[in-house]
Amino acid sequence: MVSLSTWFRYIAHKLEYSVSLSWKSYKRGQITDREMGDAVWKNLFQGKLTYLHWNKGEEMAPTIGHQGGTLLVRKLPAADPTRVFVGDVVVVKDPQKSDDYLVRRLAAIEGYEMISKDEKEEPFILDKDECWVLADNENLKPKEAKDSRTFGPVPMTDIVGRVIYCLRTAVDHGPVQNSHFSMKKDSPVLEVELDVDEMAKNHKA
Repeated sequence: MVSLSTWFRYIAHKLEYSVSLSWKSYKRGQITDREMGDAVWKNLFQGKLTYLHWNKGEEMAPTIGHQGGTLLVRKLPAADPTRVFVGDVVVVKDPQKSDDYLVRRLAAIEGYEMISKDEKEEPFILDKDECWVLADNENLKPKEAKDSRTFGPVPMTDIVGRVIYCLRTAVDHGPVQNSHFSMKKDSPVLEVELDVDEMAKNHKA
């Protein structure tokens, strides 16, 4: 049973998400100021804060198994340093294939100084709204890992969600280790929206 305090925290997260989403639509000119209130209520009562995403590949092992995993991803209305944090596993648009998405760990955000192990490469500082993402699998070479060591910094706006749970097999599943801030923020969402049976049904392995 989900406690009352968890429900309140969950609804607060939902309200924040629907207001952000509606405001985004308003600023883009997709809705008028009169429609704004309706949009907030609609987003609040319909839909979820999470979606399922299948991910395959050894880049994120051991967080996600080599055979792939069904992931529960928390949607983010906008990715900025107040919503995603260094250490989070995120779903980001693939800079090399605009229709695809990569799952990588957020390693640095704007203002961080990046220093290469290769002495020939000059250190640089990440610009505003830029971030650096890395694969978890340390056994892979940078080219195999397909992360920022290959394609460089990515815009924060390309982050669409944070991975909060991973189902590797029917008996091997659990929460994903993210930053302390995010795990605290995501706990009510995980408690209310996690459905392992549903994840198992969608599992492709």
